[in-house]
Amino acid sequence: MLIELHNIFKTYKMGENEVHALNDVSISIERGEYVAVVGQSGSGKSTLMNILGCLDTPTSGSYVFNGMDVSNLSDSRLARIRNLEIGFIFQGFNLLFTLTALENVELPLIYQGVGGGERRRRAAKALELVGLGDRLRHRPSELSGGQQQRVAVARALVTDPPIILADEPTGNLDSKSGGELLEFIDELHAAGNTIVMITHDSNVAGRARRVIRIMDGQVISDEMSMGPSNDQGPRPLDPKEDTEPCPQHDDSDMWYI
Repeated sequence: MLIELHNIFKTYKMGENEVHALNDVSISIERGEYVAVVGQSGSGKSTLMNILGCLDTPTSGSYVFNGMDVSNLSDSRLARIRNLEIGFIFQGFNLLFTLTALENVELPLIYQGVGGGERRRRAAKALELVGLGDRLRHRPSELSGGQQQRVAVARALVTDPPIILADEPTGNLDSKSGGELLEFIDELHAAGNTIVMITHDSNVAGRARRVIRIMDGQVISDEMSMGPSNDQGPRPLDPKEDTEPCPQHDDSDMWYI
């Protein structure tokens, strides 16, 4: 088993008030699964993503990731796990605009201590895999939104992690680019990658083979899905739909260090 959450609770203090973002959540995910976690604003899905991605720790309960209990690890050990074992695809791309596509994809490898030549070779290979082999020297400002997200996908793949965690990956893309990205994620899963995708959109969730629905911090359903069909595609994300009290990530937030 790759992921085992047991009786997870997460409480945030908002001034004098407490917000119970997760309430007794237990989930197991096996290697090779394609799972979508679906919920609306305030459901707890973003909090769950942060815990799954070792960006945050639970208030109580246990989280066993790849055979290790990570519930109470230090920040430095959690960063090590994020760098080595989790590939992140964020809604906002999280690219550094002063770096080229190649240099952005190299970043996780730098923090792994990979040498320059090997680092560039692996980053170039990852960019070729996502169809950007001719855009290695382009900066994000010279790329379309869909191309920027593909750079982010290449960065997630470059360390060959056991799991890819995608947070609203189509949220900042138009319908055509979003559909292309979802097709590529389907291909990644078909190649044997474990995918966990966080989304508010039932159409996007329908691409997965298993759909977990969360409401008011609790899992309300966990069902197998038929997977993608031709009429499924993302709808634009309303920026007001994600208002959970959880850590924010911007372009300068190096989650992999």
